[in-house]
Amino acid sequence: MSTFAEILLNGVSLGSVYALIALGFVVIFRATEVVNFAHASLLLAGGYVTATLHDDLGFWPALLVGIASAAVVGAAVEFLVMRRYRGSDHSVLAIVTIGVDILLTTELTRRMGTDVLPLGDPWGDAVLKLGPISLAHTRIAAFVAAALLITAFLLVFRYTSWGVAMRAAAESAETAALMGVRLGRVSLGAWAVAGGLAAVAALFLTVFPTPGLERATSLAALKAFPAAILGGLDSTTGALVGGLLVGITESLATGYQSDLSFLGRGLGDLAPYLVMVVILLIRPAGLFGTKELARV
Repeated sequence: MSTFAEILLNGVSLGSVYALIALGFVVIFRATEVVNFAHASLLLAGGYVTATLHDDLGFWPALLVGIASAAVVGAAVEFLVMRRYRGSDHSVLAIVTIGVDILLTTELTRRMGTDVLPLGDPWGDAVLKLGPISLAHTRIAAFVAAALLITAFLLVFRYTSWGVAMRAAAESAETAALMGVRLGRVSLGAWAVAGGLAAVAALFLTVFPTPGLERATSLAALKAFPAAILGGLDSTTGALVGGLLVGITESLATGYQSDLSFLGRGLGDLAPYLVMVVILLIRPAGLFGTKELARV
């Protein structure tokens, strides 16, 4: 029972990090109706800046610079690239984000090489003992940070003019524009917020028990993609629920891998996608996604 509780708590912590990444997908989709496949490179950019600066600036200033850098990169992608394709088909825009991701990831991995970069976090390998349950301090910090950031975002989304503008743009971009909503600013803000959230997620994906930031770290964004899809790409609540569901599923599948050996190795990596497929078969719009009605 203690093993199950430990795996479950680790799954909740991991899921909260996935929720941060999934929230970035949702924010951009609500603002622009574009699926952002460049999210992985934003995550890698934020982590890389933090890793390279923490020795000179200290951990917390480096983290703030890393978050700001990822936000600036996201805003630059929107302003310099995506805005040039405004009005194009959404599938075309999604393909453009794939190209952007390839360019950014290639440059970042060229700079990183084969090195594994520590981010200089203050928690180290400290572990909290709760009876028979062991929980790394990094897991606790990840859950607390994710909870605070998601709560802050939801409050901003609900009560600020930017949040109102984003909700209006998500309902009908043309109507919102006619009512005076500046869609460019909404889109720019969405990309910046997504970049900042991805940088925070990069931190908690690369601290203990993970050795550090490496070239494959950006692949974590692919695990968060099922979270955004199964929760509903247009639902902020869905991003939270989807992230937790994916994190718990991956943690349970990995923790009980030995008991499920007949299903083959790597079940933990595959489990989130299996859950996504099952849920989409039942609810094609996701758990909290909005169904679109069309008159034919």
